[in-house]
Amino acid sequence: MSKPKKNNKIEKSVSIKNRKASFEYEFLDVLQAGIVLRGTEIKSLRQSKVNVQEAYCLFIDGELWLRGMSIAEYDKGNIHNHDPKSDRKLLLKKRELARLEKKLKDVGLTIVPTKIYINARGFAKMNVALAKGKKLHDKRQSIKEKESKRSL
Repeated sequence: MSKPKKNNKIEKSVSIKNRKASFEYEFLDVLQAGIVLRGTEIKSLRQSKVNVQEAYCLFIDGELWLRGMSIAEYDKGNIHNHDPKSDRKLLLKKRELARLEKKLKDVGLTIVPTKIYINARGFAKMNVALAKGKKLHDKRQSIKEKESKRSL
């Protein structure tokens, strides 16, 4: 019997979606942001060893930071490997940051990551959405829509 192979292949294009966020939140505005990553972090991201299910964004000193995203340690890394749960800075234009921070002061709004991908130039990008939490009846409605699409 052969052993199952591990996914150690480094891909050129990666797309990881946060499906839980689309179920829990209603997206009002979606923006594309860059992510500040270290060398071993981008290698793990290219191997799709990322978990964004519990990630969220917050403002610290006028900058947007991503907290709760887990990037697994790079298996071929050495003593200079990264911390899997560290905070990561998101890169947006000043106007976009100011607009998001102003809208975030409304009650019930939050910023959630929706998708991580590598663009054509090889940079790691993230779609972040200004979102409003769904109520229980809204979640039931989205479940009904999914089931009707599945039955078709």
